Amino acid sequence: MLSLPTTATAPFCPSEVRGTVALPAGLPAWKKLLRFAGPGLLISVGYMDPGNWATDIEAGSRFGTALLYVVALSSLAGIVLQTLCARLGIVVERDLARLCREQYPKPVAMLLWVLAESAIIACDIAEVLGSALALHLLFHIPLWLGVLLTGLDTVIVLYLKGSGFRQLEAIVLGLVATIAICFAIELILLSPAIADVARGFIPQTQILAEPHALYLAVGIIGATVMPHNLYLHSSIVQTRLLGGGIGSKREAIWLGTADITGSLVIAMLINAAILVTAATAFHSNGHTAVSEIDEAFRLLEPVAGSVAAAVIFGLALLASGQSSTFTGTIAGQVILEGFLNLKIPCYQRRLITRALALGPALIGVLWLGEGSVGKLLVATQVVLSIQLPFAVYPLIRFTSSKRLMGSYASGPVLATIAWAIFALILTCNIWLLWQFVV
Repeated sequence: MLSLPTTATAPFCPSEVRGTVALPAGLPAWKKLLRFAGPGLLISVGYMDPGNWATDIEAGSRFGTALLYVVALSSLAGIVLQTLCARLGIVVERDLARLCREQYPKPVAMLLWVLAESAIIACDIAEVLGSALALHLLFHIPLWLGVLLTGLDTVIVLYLKGSGFRQLEAIVLGLVATIAICFAIELILLSPAIADVARGFIPQTQILAEPHALYLAVGIIGATVMPHNLYLHSSIVQTRLLGGGIGSKREAIWLGTADITGSLVIAMLINAAILVTAATAFHSNGHTAVSEIDEAFRLLEPVAGSVAAAVIFGLALLASGQSSTFTGTIAGQVILEGFLNLKIPCYQRRLITRALALGPALIGVLWLGEGSVGKLLVATQVVLSIQLPFAVYPLIRFTSSKRLMGSYASGPVLATIAWAIFALILTCNIWLLWQFVV
């Protein structure tokens, strides 16, 4: 195995950065975690991308804080699945896409590749729409022009082409911190009732008797766990391999679990903050039909009594779209290499993905109008939701296999929880598709 220090200068595609993290004997646990941390942060970006905003905003506007517990439970489900990804990458030292190519017949593997690529494009469309909408709201740029301007992020990818993986993680950390700080300020400006927020985290099954509440709950689940994140995590965690011994792998699994758990708890709090912002600013003031992000932006200023509230909201949206761009690029590279054993430079992958995303986004905006972003974002989440079971199923099968995982295979309790999550996701997808068809 190639041994690289964590600060090595190398292209940021994970396939080109395989290495070990040096953890000297006697190093305190928190220092070990700091050296190991990073993959979880990149994964957390997918849990707070623009696709999540639409469902969180409408849920808060219509039902106040009543659906906060759905945000929490879907995040916990995400933690379980991403933990399995970390175990898979650390133990087998191959990513989920590559294992699908190796373990399944070629027609099955090719179908999974097509579905995974569809998910990448759908996710990138959401990033394009979110970033374009943020530019429109902050600088009054026409939405169609904002869509075209998002193509310039390829220049950033070109600039980062020779940078180390740690540099990419630092940039994403800065963008995630921007989102977190923005919503912390929003909550300070709005001063939500703590008691209402606390009650929101207590499951209230009666709220799901309302058809639209159930629809939004399914939307929150579908927008939280991203299929491309499962492929991505199983690959980038290999940049943190500790070595080949049993003790080293067990320690790596523990550190990987702590890394992803902490990162997704932060993502959960940010999603909760978006929902609470909508609940406090809109639901509490009688605006119970806010479903569009631009509508939320325009209502924030008069409701909060400060122009800063709307500007901060727009900045957080822009940071959300841009941070997702980086992880989408790497995920696309992992899927392409894993399923097809085809390697191309990351910037070329970025160009291909963004070109495929710009077309549908631009057509949608020009055809449906500038008020269509919310509908288009929901459509991308439907595509992601449909693809998700096709990534979750092989993940659970592989991590439960003693032939592949040996003594690290999922035990009965973990496997049961994982299959229960799969069944829930599948049921939600069937219900969601039924609503669209009927």
